[in-house]
Amino acid sequence: MRVLLASASPRRKEILSQIISKFEIESYDIDENFVGKDPEDTVLQIAKRKLKAVKEKDKYQIIITCDTLVYLDDKYYGKPSSRAEALRMLRELSGKTHKVISGLVVFFEGETIERAVTSEVTFKRLSSEDINFYLDNFSFSDKAGAYAIQDEFLVEKFSGSYYNVVGLPKEELEKIMLMIVNEGQKNEK
Repeated sequence: MRVLLASASPRRKEILSQIISKFEIESYDIDENFVGKDPEDTVLQIAKRKLKAVKEKDKYQIIITCDTLVYLDDKYYGKPSSRAEALRMLRELSGKTHKVISGLVVFFEGETIERAVTSEVTFKRLSSEDINFYLDNFSFSDKAGAYAIQDEFLVEKFSGSYYNVVGLPKEELEKIMLMIVNEGQKNEK
């Protein structure tokens, strides 16, 4: 079975490798600047754009796409375009609980399975020194909200899926993959 992960994210690749041993990776340059009717719609629409960008869908039995964003007080936090933007984001998230929402899209036999998964993350109260230390010592430019939960430096607590916050809701993807396998077994009978 040929499986494609349509993402360049090393974190998504690492999470998917915990579920599936063999898959291919392609990334596509798409416009991620989009705001839907709500955060869940936004991430699902962007994940569907990633699916649409796959040129030869018929080469694969399964195509997986995902988009993740941070959401607080009706404001979207994607990947920062500069250190100054990352600094602003981390200041705004400091001491607050925000949502991390991923749109997961799995394309299988012409059908699209869509799930929006939400986790909550509470940041510690961060001083300017804390934020600058983080920006000096950790990678932030390719991460929604300018941080990675796995760095453990900024986060006080979280609820929901840890893997969702990392960038791919593993538990939800496992359910979908199990459903696909079960469906395939039914069709073989």
